[in-house]
Amino acid sequence: MGKDGILLETGTNEIEIMEFTIDDNLFGINVAKVREIMMSAEVKPMPHVHPAVEGIFKPRDIVITVVDLPKYLSNQECEKKPSDLFIVTNFNQMYVAFRVQKVVGISRISWRDIQKPDNTISGGADGVTTGIAQCGDDLVSILDFERIVAEIAPETGIQMSEVEALGTRDRNENPIWVAEDSILLTQMIRNALVRAGYDNVSMFPNGAELWEALERLEGEPNLEDHVALIITDLEMPQMDGHRLTKLIKSSESFRQIPVVIFSSLITEEMRRKGKEVGADEQLSKPEIGHLIGILDTLLEKRGIARERENGK
Repeated sequence: MGKDGILLETGTNEIEIMEFTIDDNLFGINVAKVREIMMSAEVKPMPHVHPAVEGIFKPRDIVITVVDLPKYLSNQECEKKPSDLFIVTNFNQMYVAFRVQKVVGISRISWRDIQKPDNTISGGADGVTTGIAQCGDDLVSILDFERIVAEIAPETGIQMSEVEALGTRDRNENPIWVAEDSILLTQMIRNALVRAGYDNVSMFPNGAELWEALERLEGEPNLEDHVALIITDLEMPQMDGHRLTKLIKSSESFRQIPVVIFSSLITEEMRRKGKEVGADEQLSKPEIGHLIGILDTLLEKRGIARERENGK
């Protein structure tokens, strides 16, 4: 199954979920991450890898790592069958194939139909379930594939060394708002920004809660004292990053606030969609050093603009 024709209209707060099964349990992945579905193939084992990494295969002209998702989720060996499928994904600028047992289909739903699981289900910061989706009559567990890959290969995640390489920096009190649903990434992004000198960071678990907080500032004469810049993920329960960006940039009150999309899903197509809704910048996780450089530039530009407005 190819990738063409499945991207949705921008800013409608909809998502397409690909549903698949493992041991008769229903799981889901954002279709935007999926590049192809293939029959499982012979895999070349690799030494000194995570137990859930089967190895590599080369379906065409690219070598792809294969993750045994049943083994990862159950922490035990699971029978591999010829009928198994590989879901080939592309996010964080890399390709990874995940073994699953059956693909059920695709459901188009609103992000408002996806609820954040509580810690008894998600496992908190160590959990891999980011949302529970109501797809027709079924409840589907949406897996945090970035979290899975970051555990298997930590070097592919946010690297604090990129921040440390920036050296000693001045402290910055500009209020930064961040919408990010992953508990793990919330902690890492906050820590990275604070280490980079941004002391006034507010985190929101989804776009809806950030937007509600922003609406409470409607008519505030000194808006920049409350929020100087917004960073948003794309995939979030209740309201995604494109919808959030569209709401901000369509508002007379808030459109001057710089919005940076920071997501694992940044591709040329997604970049076009982000531009359509008015994002000031877009960059791919896990480029945290690049993100900090973007913040510096946008806030400096906004500071100059404010000085001109005040006649300085």
